[in-house]
Amino acid sequence: MLYLIFNEGYVATAGDSLARCELCTEAIRLARVLLELMPENPENSGLLALMLLHDSRRDARSTRDGQLVTLEEQDRSRWHWEQIAEGRLLVERALGLRSAGPYQIQAAIAAVHAEAKKAEDTDWRQIAALYGILRVKQNSPIVLLNHAVAIAMSEGLERGLALVDELGSSGDLEHYHLFHAARADLLRRLGRTRESVEAYQRALALTSNAVERGYLRRRIAEVS
Repeated sequence: MLYLIFNEGYVATAGDSLARCELCTEAIRLARVLLELMPENPENSGLLALMLLHDSRRDARSTRDGQLVTLEEQDRSRWHWEQIAEGRLLVERALGLRSAGPYQIQAAIAAVHAEAKKAEDTDWRQIAALYGILRVKQNSPIVLLNHAVAIAMSEGLERGLALVDELGSSGDLEHYHLFHAARADLLRRLGRTRESVEAYQRALALTSNAVERGYLRRRIAEVS
């Protein structure tokens, strides 16, 4: 429940704002309380670490006029490095107990992203390996999608796109806008313009958040 609250704050389901920061702040506060009450559970540390690492990027996720900025394009000097340091320490301690659960693994993935001073320095092979571990514990379509994207970035766009398309053939993610957005991005990187635009348009049709819709429209215009 706490992570659901955080996620609604991190990317609002609908509305004119990308995020609802008050929800993220409250979820983090409650996660701290949970960790104090149950410090022996490493997943509580993992959950708090995951929230802190994601929330550390809040100021870089949009421009001053409210436009979405992707992780790859963010000004990393605007990240909150004290939160990153705390998050990394929490996940390192939790993983040291050798009882890794889904929140700890997701926090470890976020920590790898945070270690890269520039987007091109991101250790995608390590991220792909962590998603490989995560899918054993949490074999959801969304985890499989993220794993496929990490493989695309580490082993080749064509290989990653093939995995995304294979995943899409089940129909489980047909109404998930980020599936189509991820596929569109891989097609864009491969120079497959028409298919990319079609995938972005499908993502746009499924998106309710005004900021995300604006981003997708800009992408369609750029690719077109």
